[in-house]
Amino acid sequence: MKNAMKAVQYRQFGQSPEVVEIERPTPGPGQVLIKVSAAGLCHSDVFVMSIPQEQYAFGALPLTLGHEGVGVVAELGDGVNEVTLGEAVAVYGPWGCGVCRQCARGRENYCERAGELALFPPGLGAPGAMAEYMVVDAARHLVPIGDLDPAEAAPLTDAGLTPYHAIKSALPVLGAGSTAVVVGAGGLGHVGIQIIRALSGARVIALDVDDAKLKLALDSGADEALRSDDAEIVTAVRRLTHGRGADAVFDFAGFASSLEVSRQLVGVGGEFHIVGLGMGGATVPVGFFSTPYESPVMTSYWGSRDELIEVVELAHRHQVRVHVERFGIDEAPEAYRRLHDGSLTGRAVVVMDR
Repeated sequence: MKNAMKAVQYRQFGQSPEVVEIERPTPGPGQVLIKVSAAGLCHSDVFVMSIPQEQYAFGALPLTLGHEGVGVVAELGDGVNEVTLGEAVAVYGPWGCGVCRQCARGRENYCERAGELALFPPGLGAPGAMAEYMVVDAARHLVPIGDLDPAEAAPLTDAGLTPYHAIKSALPVLGAGSTAVVVGAGGLGHVGIQIIRALSGARVIALDVDDAKLKLALDSGADEALRSDDAEIVTAVRRLTHGRGADAVFDFAGFASSLEVSRQLVGVGGEFHIVGLGMGGATVPVGFFSTPYESPVMTSYWGSRDELIEVVELAHRHQVRVHVERFGIDEAPEAYRRLHDGSLTGRAVVVMDR
């Protein structure tokens, strides 16, 4: 095949992803071709690949995976002058229309016309970053990363941006003397811990069912790390907060079991942020006798373009660093298997030159 490249694709419903050779893409007007340096794996990929065919709504198969991508600018489509050839960039994932009210604020993650226009993020409908080359639809979706390690920079586009968006919105309740609880200390949670420490004066209590992830939580700056499957976990957190409960709880797991624990940890006036997707569909009861007074329950999706710039700046200042395990592109199916099995401690990243 002329101009062939390797890509990791989800090709058949219910099957594992495959490494295949496909034709290298060419950028059209306004688009940018990226030579991918690294692409991160995410539980959202596993969720998408678990959806039955009759419920699948992420475009047609085959789908090139990877919505966490960094690389260097390889080719410019007609009319593009905002980036330069050879520039190292991260790809902002939630592509929007660019002109609606939310997009005008940089909040393309909440684009009002994405559904109408069938706008999909790379790797979640559009061809993604888990390939040697990818096309980015517009230069505004690229953020310079300078000399950051590509493998550590790739997860910043989701595993960094998604926690950052949720935590930043909770800063009014995270002043000095406050307590933040992080539920799930893996790929998202260990980054969330660092962001809380960088942005706020909160004490951080991390919960997980895996001892290796609890150690990662402590290494990432948590003040306490406790097993969330302890029958007395709610009592233990209440004791650490002098009976008040947490000022903010961030559930980075999103499973029914974690949400039930998280709900019980929020104090009066505290905030409950559901950040992790789990396997989709988990809910919590909200209302009198279910949640504390004046305690909002919030979900969020990714983050804004300006917030990705801020996350990259935190990485440059060494205030956030993603713990990664590196794989070559041919090892990607095995990396996805381990992600599905829960045997990864931090974030899995496919490095193209490995």
